[in-house]
Amino acid sequence: MNLPPVTPDGLTSAKPLPKAGLALAILTAMNLLNYIDRYVPSAVKEPLKTDLHLTDAETAWPLTAFVVVYMIASPIFGSLADRYPRRGVIAAGVALWSLATAAAAWATGFWTFLAARALVGVGEAAYATLSPAMLSDYYPPTQRNRVLTWFYAAIPVGAAIGFGLGGWLGQHYGWRTAFLACGLPGLLAAAAVFWVPEPPRGTFDADRAEPVAPWKQAIPLLLANRTYKYAVLGYILVTFAAGAMADWFPAFLSRHRGMDLAQAGQVVGTATVLGGLVGTLGGGWLGDRLAAAGRRNPYFLLSWASIAGAALLAVVALQVRNPTLLFWSIAGAQTLLWCYNGPINAILVNCVPSGLRARAFSLSILAIHLLGDAISPPIVGALADATSSLPTAIAVVPIALAGGAMVWWVAWRRLPAPAAAA
Repeated sequence: MNLPPVTPDGLTSAKPLPKAGLALAILTAMNLLNYIDRYVPSAVKEPLKTDLHLTDAETAWPLTAFVVVYMIASPIFGSLADRYPRRGVIAAGVALWSLATAAAAWATGFWTFLAARALVGVGEAAYATLSPAMLSDYYPPTQRNRVLTWFYAAIPVGAAIGFGLGGWLGQHYGWRTAFLACGLPGLLAAAAVFWVPEPPRGTFDADRAEPVAPWKQAIPLLLANRTYKYAVLGYILVTFAAGAMADWFPAFLSRHRGMDLAQAGQVVGTATVLGGLVGTLGGGWLGDRLAAAGRRNPYFLLSWASIAGAALLAVVALQVRNPTLLFWSIAGAQTLLWCYNGPINAILVNCVPSGLRARAFSLSILAIHLLGDAISPPIVGALADATSSLPTAIAVVPIALAGGAMVWWVAWRRLPAPAAAA
């Protein structure tokens, strides 16, 4: 393959590689299926609980198992990508998670269901770790924010489909059918990866000839990279807040705002889908507008400003009682909460050499889940038990958001402009 010329600053005016659009479409479709599969268990929780004779706690443990396995497996797949073609590793991971999702249809009790959901985490780790780095090799740096914005816009849409389709199938055809119908299409997506060529690593980067760094070299390099550290630290705090909000806000609305569980779920679900789609696409567009206007560190600027606004609206959502104001404060917070998604991942792609990208993403996935949404729901629960007050406990959401905004504000102010790998 003929590689485009690269300018001294590592950027290029070349067009994306052939079939880049097809690769984006296929990988984005995988991301959509990823989040459909992730939320099917929540959509069919009640019939699943009844049929398998589970307790409430047992219905929640499979999600924890998924997150734990997902974050542990991510660095492993970062290493496999050094030895094997990435599209083959991605295809294997997608096929595994699809089969594991479908296998839950044959669960006979808690342990078989737990095992199936844990395997979903293994498969998703392969895909989530490698896809952003692979996309970055199809597109020049100036287009990566827009590309990753479309890629991550699949998250709220997939979550909405998972809740809606999973619930509809569960109600009309049974929860086992829901797992089969939502899991098996992933096998087609896995096969479709082979329709596009494997892009050379660092196609549009000046360091494209450098070898992939092993972990013993990668970790010190990443820890010495100020841009990477600021991006991941803020990401941890924002993920911590998002995990606590998703798990506890419906309960807060039910206990303290007089809603039944169905109303609370509908309010949070609608606000999440609306805010997630508008925020992800709008944030990516605004980030590129700020970059075109020559703003200093535009992606950090957008990220800290949007998360600061989300923190303020989260405070409002915890205080207001009017149903209309409550919904729009939640929707507004969700919109601003999703604005950072494309820009901060574009920072992660662009701030490290091409040989470090897969490892950089796998380490960030490990960090944001291990220190973020894997621990925030139980921390809120423990605080609620200790204080006998869920409103007091859930206040950690705006506090964590404010912390994430502060980290990214410091990055915006202190890092060289434009931000570059340290």
